Amino acid sequence: MNKTLVCLALVLLEFRPAWGADYAIDPDHTLPVFEVNHLGFSTQRGRFDHASGHIQLDVQKRTGSVDWVIDAASINMGQMKWNDHMKSSDFFNVAQFPEITYHADRFNFEGDVPVAAEGTLTLLGVAKPLRVSIQHFSCGINPINQKSLCAADITATLHRADFGMTKYLPAVSDEVKVLVPVEAYLQ
Repeated sequence: MNKTLVCLALVLLEFRPAWGADYAIDPDHTLPVFEVNHLGFSTQRGRFDHASGHIQLDVQKRTGSVDWVIDAASINMGQMKWNDHMKSSDFFNVAQFPEITYHADRFNFEGDVPVAAEGTLTLLGVAKPLRVSIQHFSCGINPINQKSLCAADITATLHRADFGMTKYLPAVSDEVKVLVPVEAYLQ
């Protein structure tokens, strides 16, 4: 009987996200991807290879916050020449704006599951409200490293012109879809 109680106590401690916790975003398993229609012909995708940040989450109180930083110079379009063009002042202007940030201090829940975050995206020095949808939210123990984590798929849609990124409009679409798998470890 005592072994059962000890095991139950350990499980409850491992899953304390339900009662509030701090998480560090795992940069190796968080890969912001975006897609945009290119000249009306195809959907082109790019990604940022370096992202970091912190998440605070209290499921019981239905509160939380997100602070997320993307290294704009880590853009990866699959070709060096294209990467360089996307880093230029035509698009992400990484020399002047090396970081893209997202801060949210409001989560929307359905039951005990966060389904959206309301926050502010800062891109090219322009801060605009951005609601992100949270799908497939789950917490547990990573079976490889045995650490507690929470993970989800994040999606959002934004208009790049709202941030001053207007090169090649409307041939290259104004609407940009953002898709981000996020894994974050309990601190």
